[in-house]
Amino acid sequence: MNTAFDLTVASVALVLLTPLFLFIACAIKLSGPGPVMFRQMRYGLNGELFSIYKFRTMSLSECDHSGVTQTQKHDPRVTRIGRLLRKTSFDELPQIFNILKREMSVVGPRPHVPGMLSVGILYEDFDQRYMMRHQVRPGLTVLAQINGYRGETTTCSAARGRLDYDLEYIRRQSIWLDIKITALTFWTEFVTGTGY
Repeated sequence: MNTAFDLTVASVALVLLTPLFLFIACAIKLSGPGPVMFRQMRYGLNGELFSIYKFRTMSLSECDHSGVTQTQKHDPRVTRIGRLLRKTSFDELPQIFNILKREMSVVGPRPHVPGMLSVGILYEDFDQRYMMRHQVRPGLTVLAQINGYRGETTTCSAARGRLDYDLEYIRRQSIWLDIKITALTFWTEFVTGTGY
């Protein structure tokens, strides 16, 4: 685990992105009632639960605090500002605080909610390797994400593909791989925008 890399990247990002955080917070407040931040329990290192931070992207009445119902393309629960935040992945930026709290890393398997479903069944029942992804801290990004495996997993190939990339990262993890993934994520997520 590259603690120095995580803390350095998160600290620098927090300083640089503070104006963006304030702008997004104002936009969310002006878009309708409800809190700016959304919190949800996720699996962390060794399967321990922690509370993840995100900018709220759904209408207050439609928020799914369990997270079991995956967000889909053109999801009617997502607000207008929420669609923009998801498209650019800016909704994930508050997880910088999770990194500073050592609950997450910059790079690592994306943190899932307890009871995460894959093709309609529990992920751990779908593939017995699933809990192996909790051997490291979850991250803002990882190999699966930069290779197109994000969002809902409605097919067996998508679910296994995502897990394969997560386990490959765990086998190969190094500071150089983290730097490469971080750079690629900045381009694919924050510049071109692949979220929904």
